[in-house]
Amino acid sequence: MPGTAAAKPSAVGGCSVAVGSVTAGGDHREQGVFSGVPPTAPASRILGLKVYPAGGVRVSSSMSRGDDGISVAFVSGYSILGDALYFANYSTGENGVIDGGVKRVGGGWGTFLSLNETTYYDGVLRHNTYGLRNDGTLFRWTVDKGGVWRSKASAPGFASVKSMALISSTKTYDTFLANTRGGALYTIHIPASAPMKPIVKQVRSSTWQGFETLLAQQCGQYGTLLLGIDRDTHNGYLYAVGHATGTTTVIQSIGKVPATFTDPVYFHWTDGNATFKPPFGE
Repeated sequence: MPGTAAAKPSAVGGCSVAVGSVTAGGDHREQGVFSGVPPTAPASRILGLKVYPAGGVRVSSSMSRGDDGISVAFVSGYSILGDALYFANYSTGENGVIDGGVKRVGGGWGTFLSLNETTYYDGVLRHNTYGLRNDGTLFRWTVDKGGVWRSKASAPGFASVKSMALISSTKTYDTFLANTRGGALYTIHIPASAPMKPIVKQVRSSTWQGFETLLAQQCGQYGTLLLGIDRDTHNGYLYAVGHATGTTTVIQSIGKVPATFTDPVYFHWTDGNATFKPPFGE
């Protein structure tokens, strides 16, 4: 797996990544992956049963997961099934049976390879979605209070990207950590202003091509806990990433995760109870 710098980012201990997945049967699974030496991964569980048709989901954005503090969880988020975009919005109890469901939003999504959602609240909500098309064009939409996608913008040049994970969301920008088919690792810094002009910086030049999925969660004030999933071997590897500063970014390898990642689609669970600060990894 990728080589890393020897220096250690701060606040590694006690951090975790909330891993979500869609099973082959269309269920939503939740799995915690915790930093430590070695990393730990308690048994996963099915959160929502038969959320989607079996084998239907191609791509999932992050999913918001909240709860009532007792036994009911609340889930919402976007996914792509075939050529169409869908929005899941449901509650579920300990038995996994859902109340609510999945609603079709619109078509034209058959060529999209990834989907990401970002939110930032500072008196005013900034809510954006990002989609990467198979020709390397990265799109951004602004989502209004009614859930309508508006103000589409785009930028070319991302055909080599395999996976993108959100590491920063502020009032004025979003930043993703992305790996490429050639093995490089980059930050993609996207100002919230129009027109859309991403700023790409190299973090590492090689060895990161093995991961089909990157998932990230804030660790400490400025750091990121990064999980890379290799879909060929079904293995996951955990890294602590310091504040992103280009090629000087400190990355510590924490180790192989003691879990097997065999579900067809993986995503990041975000905090639907809004108790965590937005990520600030750049």
